[in-house]
Amino acid sequence: MRIARIWSYPVKSMVGDTVDRADLSMLGIVGDRRWAVRDLDRGGIRGAKQLGALMTLSARLVDEASSAVEVAFPDGRRLCTGDEGLDAAIATHVGRSVRMESLRPADDLDHYRRGASESDDMMVELRNIFGRLETEPLPDFSVFPPEVMEFESPPGTYHDCWPLMIMTTAAIAALSAALPRSIIDERRFRPSIVIDTPDATGHPEFAWSGRTARLGGATIAFESACPRCVMITRAVAELPEDREILRHVVRDLDQNVGVYARVVEPGPIAVGDCLTLVD
Repeated sequence: MRIARIWSYPVKSMVGDTVDRADLSMLGIVGDRRWAVRDLDRGGIRGAKQLGALMTLSARLVDEASSAVEVAFPDGRRLCTGDEGLDAAIATHVGRSVRMESLRPADDLDHYRRGASESDDMMVELRNIFGRLETEPLPDFSVFPPEVMEFESPPGTYHDCWPLMIMTTAAIAALSAALPRSIIDERRFRPSIVIDTPDATGHPEFAWSGRTARLGGATIAFESACPRCVMITRAVAELPEDREILRHVVRDLDQNVGVYARVVEPGPIAVGDCLTLVD
């Protein structure tokens, strides 16, 4: 098994890009999710669970030293962090008063606290976030780190949950076979790393939960299968909204696609590097 693709997402919930190599720190891919959008009306960092139109924007890093990024809009405009009109342009695009904010230290807890809910009814709020019908179950919340109940992301990060989300080429092929009328594009699922599993079928990464692996020059630990939310139904770049993907995931895949992982030993990784399960 080898790395097929490495994804970098400079801005939380915006489309990122693939890179040939990256460094893994204890917080995941170095340079990943350095920026996010704050809701100025309800407070709190927001992603595409609440502001779905963020997934029709894309971002790329333009300056490593300053962490400056360029945001591309569907109409062809490109604005950089620091440009006067960027926040207003994003606000118009998502239909909410927002501001781009850079990653803060982990001890700045107020920065990471959740803002006000979109609904006064908690079950309605959860079903909207996870895209569940009333007849469908919500995920098992015990697989999430406990701090995400209070914070939008683990303090010091803009990750929803764990630092890495890993998929396989077998999983992508299985989704395509199960959903022939849908466009199965890995951008919908926002993997950190895609592993080429040429001899596998189905979703082999589900069996990796609880195991450790060498990945290039790093060591990672697989946490649990990744419960999917409304984001995989969103329009992404030129791809249309598609709710049938989530119906299949909830009904046939126990709500999961891909597997969460954390970094045990930092190190470099590159496309073509081996993934070797060690326990």
